[in-house]
Amino acid sequence: MRMKLRKQVTVCGGAIFCVAVFSLYLMLDRVQHDPARRQNGGNFPRSQISVLQNRIEQLEQLLEENHQIISHIKDSVMELTDTGAVSPSGHLPFRSANGSWVLPFDGRPTFLAVKPQDCQFAVGSRGQTDLQMLDVYSLLKFDNPDGGVWKQGFEITYDPGEWDNEPLQVFVVPHSHNDPGWIKTFDKYFTDQTQHILNNMVVKLAEDPRRKFIWSEISFFSKWWESVDIHKQEAMRKLILGGQLEIVTGGWVMTDEANAHYFAMIDQLIEGHQWLERNLGVTPRSGWAIDPFGHSATMPYLLKRANMTSMLIQRVHYSIKKHFSSTRSLEFMWRQAWDPASSTDIFCHMMPFYSYDVPHTCGPDPKICCQFDFKRLPGGRVNCPWKVPPKAVVETNVAERAHLLLDQYRKKSKLFRSKVVLIPLGDDFRYDKTLEWDQQYINYQKLFDYMNSHPEMHVQAQFGTLTDYFNAVYKVNGVAQGSRPADYPVLSGDFFAYADREDHYWTGYFTSRPFYKSLDRVVESHLRGAEILYSLAVANARHAGMEGRYPVSDYALLVDARRSVGLFQHHDGITGTAKENVVTDYGTKLLRSLIGLKRVIINAAHFLVMKNKEFYRFYQTEPFLETVSRNCSPPFATRYLVLFNPVEQERLCVVTVLVNTVRVRVLTEDGQTLPVQLSAQWSSSSQMSAEATFMVRLPPLGLAVFHLYDAPDSPMTLRSDTLLRLSGRGVSAQAVDPLPVRSQQADPQTFYITSQSLTLGFSGTTGLLEVSVSEVKVQMQFVTYGTRPSKDKSGAYLFLPDGKAKPYNQKEPPVVRVVEGPLFSEVVAHYQHFQQTIRIHNVPGVDGLSVDITTMVDIRDQTNKELAMRLVTDIQNGDVFYTDLNGFQMQPRRHYMKLPLQANFYPMPSLAYIQDSHHRLTLHTAQALGVTSLENGQLEVIMDRRLMQDDNRGLGQGLKDNKKTANRFRLLLERRSTGNKMTDSGANSFPSLLSHMTSAILNHEVLALPVLPKKRGVPPLQTFAPFKSILPCDFHLLNLRSIQSQQDPHSPSPYVALILHRKGVDCGLEAQNLGFNCTTTQGQLSVSGLFRNLDLQLLQPMALTLMHSSPPLANDSTISLDPMEISAFKLKLR
Repeated sequence: MRMKLRKQVTVCGGAIFCVAVFSLYLMLDRVQHDPARRQNGGNFPRSQISVLQNRIEQLEQLLEENHQIISHIKDSVMELTDTGAVSPSGHLPFRSANGSWVLPFDGRPTFLAVKPQDCQFAVGSRGQTDLQMLDVYSLLKFDNPDGGVWKQGFEITYDPGEWDNEPLQVFVVPHSHNDPGWIKTFDKYFTDQTQHILNNMVVKLAEDPRRKFIWSEISFFSKWWESVDIHKQEAMRKLILGGQLEIVTGGWVMTDEANAHYFAMIDQLIEGHQWLERNLGVTPRSGWAIDPFGHSATMPYLLKRANMTSMLIQRVHYSIKKHFSSTRSLEFMWRQAWDPASSTDIFCHMMPFYSYDVPHTCGPDPKICCQFDFKRLPGGRVNCPWKVPPKAVVETNVAERAHLLLDQYRKKSKLFRSKVVLIPLGDDFRYDKTLEWDQQYINYQKLFDYMNSHPEMHVQAQFGTLTDYFNAVYKVNGVAQGSRPADYPVLSGDFFAYADREDHYWTGYFTSRPFYKSLDRVVESHLRGAEILYSLAVANARHAGMEGRYPVSDYALLVDARRSVGLFQHHDGITGTAKENVVTDYGTKLLRSLIGLKRVIINAAHFLVMKNKEFYRFYQTEPFLETVSRNCSPPFATRYLVLFNPVEQERLCVVTVLVNTVRVRVLTEDGQTLPVQLSAQWSSSSQMSAEATFMVRLPPLGLAVFHLYDAPDSPMTLRSDTLLRLSGRGVSAQAVDPLPVRSQQADPQTFYITSQSLTLGFSGTTGLLEVSVSEVKVQMQFVTYGTRPSKDKSGAYLFLPDGKAKPYNQKEPPVVRVVEGPLFSEVVAHYQHFQQTIRIHNVPGVDGLSVDITTMVDIRDQTNKELAMRLVTDIQNGDVFYTDLNGFQMQPRRHYMKLPLQANFYPMPSLAYIQDSHHRLTLHTAQALGVTSLENGQLEVIMDRRLMQDDNRGLGQGLKDNKKTANRFRLLLERRSTGNKMTDSGANSFPSLLSHMTSAILNHEVLALPVLPKKRGVPPLQTFAPFKSILPCDFHLLNLRSIQSQQDPHSPSPYVALILHRKGVDCGLEAQNLGFNCTTTQGQLSVSGLFRNLDLQLLQPMALTLMHSSPPLANDSTISLDPMEISAFKLKLR
């Protein structure tokens, strides 16, 4: 009996979606996560990977050529024998009278024990903030009258005597905005510009102790640091410790705030801060975000929890800037909408004008401010568009120049509440030439000396850092650093969507380059899984006294992946707004990291599933497991499969494996036969081979072991029923003999698929979802947007549609495939530009309660088109809908008729919902995309956009590098429990526990790790379950991150960071059987009782980025988290 396992793939609660090899397909334009996706043959030689790494220019072309390479990664042969074990229960799956399948599986009762106190948070009252952004939106007209010299503002006047008693304090803050990839790649920018900026800084700041500068991006700073000698390092350290150079924010990058997931936002902040701690011993105090395209409320929370005291933002809608300027609310305490008190407050400064460049930072008149950008002195490369050039400051003109500039400073200061004014002085990649350092610093110093020596001007002007400015504000207000000055407003909400002028809304980038937005999340999920397994494996190896035998050096692969993922969170990375070759460079870095992460996971899993650790041997050249099957020549008796569940709760779900025989039997570790559903695996709409689907129960964050055998027809193995609905064009199916396929003429009648929890109806004509049979109508539609015929058109940043969307249509009716069986049923509709798979799982619990949707989109033959998926329902949500911010919190939105269509789109990194007093319909997503609700009952998502022109924001390219992209979703319909009508009070809303879990299974697929057959046979393996007690189900284990050693950044210390998030939960939706035991504890957790077989030797609360520590707690203490809080702890486990 010979059986080939062509590839091992699993899905837990996902479309048949191969995470294991996703990565490798991914860059190769062969992403097909639909059953129609895999061809045979092809392999992936090592050389190909090095090409990916080294030949960036050729990457795209190479990918096209190697169409087949990744589509089927190495066949693997195995000989299996049947042990003849039968399911002890003897029950077989059978179909009941009403046509639904009854399974002999796991009838284990599960309980839901949520404490009533844990439900109070969602309904509790919040202190009212002075400024609620939703209210500001309803108040504003969003008109755009000409404001004079300050086009989008108003005329500012002042009385010259206002500063007689309290002189104006001016802080001029020189800065250089360095994008880690945009027009050039990260490395090219470093070579061409950034290294010179930092080299000149060391020299030029040292020339005069009054000179100051701020720097933000640690990705660049660390690259520079590692490239220079110890003398330059010492000189730089001296400037920082002496207060001349301040590190602001200190993240790996200045992160995008719309599409980034909070896991990655935190991770890049930790990566930057850990680097600073090890190399410089400094802790950033102030946040600086001048370029992200709109601002999220998640950022102030993360900065506050990282122990920062103040922050600055810049890209905010011009109407909001004008409104805040006129009410002097540009500085405020930014508070989380869900905060019952004020513990999340952080002082925030919003820049008032159009841009962060010099013409728009000294005051309201760019024509004047430009004259004080001394890089633009005549003879240079840059000039002033307002046609009045700067003049060098000399004795004869210093009085006139100083008065002209002071007038701007005073006008700007009138928009703020204190007599301290912040004047940034810089722009993109500034200060890369010595000449510019001299031009700016020498001319400004002359102006300052003049001002400060003329008391009748009532001004004190100097260079400063960002924190110098903030400290002066606190000081004049007589409050401690970071405290709220008297009468300063408190604000809650966020700053999306952003428009910089006219109706130019930056809502296109919420979807731009969805292929990479999707890849990003796959790599993040692998990174989290690898961090956790690595930390557990090293701790278990220490516990067993075997750390010398474990490949601890895998830590370097984790560091590489943290940095690649961190780099991609940059506001021109995940946003999809960089040049094509830069995008390819990011993709190559992510792919390389993914390959490394798979190695970390395999090595950790190998150690953890060994029953007898004495047998453990690590060979670099001979992995024990694989994520992709390879050729194995000698015959073997059995094949083992290890499944990793990256979710922190037990998971009941279906898993799919590709096979080349229908004679397959799957056994659990203790020999029970599992029911298997055999189905066709489609390589095109009418060609197929076979795959086996079975249901498993996996321990939280655990590794479970299964056996696969080749067996004569097992009664537990059932075949899917496949029907092709054709429109009579004579297409017929070529089927693998044992798997029957029927075809029939399509008719317009609605047809249904059903499971124990769901019944879905589909249109006979379109093959798309049409009815959901639990009281609510849900209809799926596809629509397209064009762009404007003249003048400004959509591009990578902007969405400028040519009016309302038009229905998507194609001449031929679609081919529709209907698959039904005991474990899953699905309907696949094949259209010209997309192919949609709607799948339901017939299992109890989370995996069976929502609809799995995968839409393969390919619009490479379109011009200036955007494809959107629209859900039309009869939910009465009016104009209110809800979108998440960074996967961390929900933000209510309103559709405004007073705003243009494109202004009503918002980022959807992980979910969006609409609701009324009876139902909530949630669309969960596995990748960030733009979303809106344009009519009552609708939810609409932009899937991909192909645009032929630049949109004049500096990129100089359209979006033409589209790939075939799988956008993955889960659709969840929940009913409000009676007597629990809508509790959403204005500014707050929370997902249910079921919704949180649905998000977790969608974003953290089960990973399949086949055991490579061994000549000497496979040693005994056992399931690894790390937890000895269950984690409360409103807790999310965000990370278990091995902390770097202080000596060598590429090896770990004995410490790990445990980062936990306690979710806010809405209990007002009917509780379903989640399929696992779910309990809440009012935020209490005993860490020492959590991990099996490990001793806890340190438990120390830390700030979020591990820079600040509190005193250690007793090892057996119970920690406590309030709802919505993220807390970090330093642990020593062994």
